Amino acid sequence: MSFSNEITSWYNSNKRDLPWRNTTDSYTIWLSEIILQQTRVEQGMPYFYRFLERYPTVADFAAATEDDILKLWQGLGYYSRGRNMLATARLVNEHYKGRFPTQYNELIKLKGVGEYTAAAIASFSANEAKAVVDGNVYRVLARYFGISEPINSPAGKKLFQQTANDVLNMEHPGLHNQAMMELGALVCKPKNPACGICPIKTDCYAFLNNATTQLPQKLKTVKVRERYFHYFLVTNGSEILMNKRGPKDIWANMYDMPMIETSENMNAYEVLNLAESIEYFGHTPQVSEVSGPHKHVLTHQRLNINFIILNSREIKLKQEWFYANEEKLKNLAMPQIIFLFLTNFLN
Repeated sequence: MSFSNEITSWYNSNKRDLPWRNTTDSYTIWLSEIILQQTRVEQGMPYFYRFLERYPTVADFAAATEDDILKLWQGLGYYSRGRNMLATARLVNEHYKGRFPTQYNELIKLKGVGEYTAAAIASFSANEAKAVVDGNVYRVLARYFGISEPINSPAGKKLFQQTANDVLNMEHPGLHNQAMMELGALVCKPKNPACGICPIKTDCYAFLNNATTQLPQKLKTVKVRERYFHYFLVTNGSEILMNKRGPKDIWANMYDMPMIETSENMNAYEVLNLAESIEYFGHTPQVSEVSGPHKHVLTHQRLNINFIILNSREIKLKQEWFYANEEKLKNLAMPQIIFLFLTNFLN
């Protein structure tokens, strides 16, 4: 049997029953692909169901506000995905009359849709002969063919895409792509791959040469940036002082609390002696509690977060600050670490 026949035969007997595999609707497939980017299926599944229930059509999605989308997205991370989805839904609703594209050349033009996502949607919805290359596929190809070129180098990306094109089943590209991805997810895993049950192990370079831990190769990533955030919790009766974030930096346009960022870690009193703190919280704010530092890791950033609970009435409000009661807080899209802190505080 050929490479493709081997993996598709295995796939048909071992695939997971996932809802987006039971449709050729490109909108539904798009939802699943974006939600599952850099997200485990177990984590992404509830979000997929919530989005599909709330927005069953492109028109429904396009009519949402950014706050609606970010609130529904809360806890999933990589919030730019949600903002890009809203931009795409509005474009599709306006320029494609609400019919989500199925062809690669149209899909690749959409915001937040790269080569992998366009190939996935096109092959799954219209059986277009486009090979997908995601992390799972990189791993299968690198180990099976013994490719040592780093997967994140320009030469590597080109080589792996060409290899994926070469082995693609041109008659059943959608089935082949699903099989490749599922084999990487369930068998050819990053750590402790299940080589014993792999359908292509007899011809796999890594299996035959005991090289599964060496492949695939990857260039060293960008150095992680350390950041120090000091959040202030200020109450006014039953209301909490909140902040609307700007369009730049992490968590764009979401809601958190007033915060001062420093270049190094400081204790609460050192932070309160900074000029910016004095300007907005006065000279003698009383600290009732400090929580932290809490570590929050993003792709290229590591946040060190302290929560400082103040007893202060000398508050000078910035334009983006406002008080919110518990009911209003329920509708604000917050970074997960802020949401969890406030939930714990209020309970």
